[in-house]
Amino acid sequence: PKESHLSAVKRIMRYLLGTTNLGLWYPKNMPFNLVGYSDSDFAGCKTDRKSTSGTCHFIGSALVSWHSKKQNSVALSTAEAEYIAAGSCCAQIPLMQKEAFTSPK
Repeated sequence: PKESHLSAVKRIMRYLLGTTNLGLWYPKNMPFNLVGYSDSDFAGCKTDRKSTSGTCHFIGSALVSWHSKKQNSVALSTAEAEYIAAGSCCAQIPLMQKEAFTSPK
């Protein structure tokens, strides 16, 4: 580790200490609607022609998860790139549902 790593950790810790009063608030009467969205750019990387997938998940109107990653394989069409992104998005939903129903209330 370098001095810059220690500086980054200290900055993160200061941020966390200053935001302990922040969080997500879910009213009791709010329905538990978990919704996921995905998108991709076809062959967005100029060097290897791989697409990038982006996903986000909402519970009600609150954003609870987002992710962006270069796809592992080269998609041969826009539809294939979108299909890979949708698969990544849908794979997270059962995990999030399990976590939501097994976490202590």
